Amino acid sequence: MYDLEDRTFNFAANIRLFCKSLTTPIINIDDIKQVIPSSGSIGANYIEANEPLGTKDFKMRLKIGRK
Repeated sequence: MYDLEDRTFNFAANIRLFCKSLTTPIINIDDIKQVIPSSGSIGANYIEANEPLGTKDFKMRLKIGRK
């Protein structure tokens, strides 16, 4: 099994591939604009949590990632 950093990267890449496969009627455009950045921020917050400034910072970063 690979680590969470790789898994979150693959998740974001798969979301992008999925969004490219969707038809783009107006109703999908807003959803796509929200889901792509959200999928990438999970990994970014996890990476930041791995280099915390302290225990409180670590917990805060993990909570943000879970959101």
